[in-house]
Amino acid sequence: MLAISSTKTQVVGALAATDYLSNAKAAVTTLQKWYNPSTGLWDTTGWWNSANCLTMLADLTALDASQLSQNAAVFANTLTRAQGSTAARAVKRDAYARARRLTRRAYPGFINDYYDDEAWWALAWIQVYDLTQDPRYLTTAASIFADMTTGWNATCGGLWWDKSHTQNGAIENELFLSVAAHLGRRIPSQAGYYRDWAAQSWSWFARSGLINEQHTINNGLDLGSCRNDGGTVWTYNQGVILGALVEMAQLFGDGSYVSTAQQIAGAAMSALSNADGVLTEPCEPNCTGDAPQFKGVFMRNLATLYKAAPSEQIRSFLLKNADSIWEKNRGDGDALGGTWSGPFASADASTQSSACDALVAAAAVSQ
Repeated sequence: MLAISSTKTQVVGALAATDYLSNAKAAVTTLQKWYNPSTGLWDTTGWWNSANCLTMLADLTALDASQLSQNAAVFANTLTRAQGSTAARAVKRDAYARARRLTRRAYPGFINDYYDDEAWWALAWIQVYDLTQDPRYLTTAASIFADMTTGWNATCGGLWWDKSHTQNGAIENELFLSVAAHLGRRIPSQAGYYRDWAAQSWSWFARSGLINEQHTINNGLDLGSCRNDGGTVWTYNQGVILGALVEMAQLFGDGSYVSTAQQIAGAAMSALSNADGVLTEPCEPNCTGDAPQFKGVFMRNLATLYKAAPSEQIRSFLLKNADSIWEKNRGDGDALGGTWSGPFASADASTQSSACDALVAAAAVSQ
């Protein structure tokens, strides 16, 4: 009887995994309608968002090897085309309520005026490298990181947000930490160099005051006082740090980094979910600019934390959100909007890829 029950559980689990993966693949098929082969970018969204689209595509491919052939062509095309594209970059409003003006020019090597933008591309290429083992992608990521180091030692310490030195915040420093830790594990010949940067970055971040008393992370620092600015607790600021800390744990062989990540993840799931347990951005239902991308970043990194330290709380959270997206936030043609609790309003490559991150994460933890 116990054997039968166990077998039944395994079958149900397998069916659930197939459903989540099928949903993710269907949603990504819709996303790819916005992919522009001539620019190597995703139309209807911004420069850094396209890096997140690429990362999500690599995550899906890691789950389903049948996707590798077609997606490898996308990876290679984006590497070549995106950095040389002069497609217009829209003026977007970012998390600092400040215009991020990206002009009509190419960005060789994926280098531009914003260190966080650069880091998104570095992480994307690292993920593609992990999947393909093609050294071009890792070399690109290392080159991007080298440029990022020139922004270190901001007014309050840590990394500047931009090359005009206007803001000192959470996201660029979390990303810098994550890229350093990732590269430290993937370039053995320079492991000491990246380990030093990762250790220095985390030492600064941990004492910067960005992590508040509730164990969530505010948006930035006040440049006058170098104190936590009390700004919005955005979902992506709670997410990137999780993946960074998992990499730190593996790089240094120290499980305390994972414990810190679990504390932040638990606080974020509690603080940023609605009564039904569905992740909600503070600006909803009127999120504009960069914000529609944020939630997917959290879910992607939450799945990374789950892989390092399985937790039923995290698994249930990921599955619940994937269910809500599919049942309440889906339009015609499997288009996915920005409000995961519904109702569906509209979709673009930003809302679609963000929701796809959640579906891919659910597929990963349900397998």
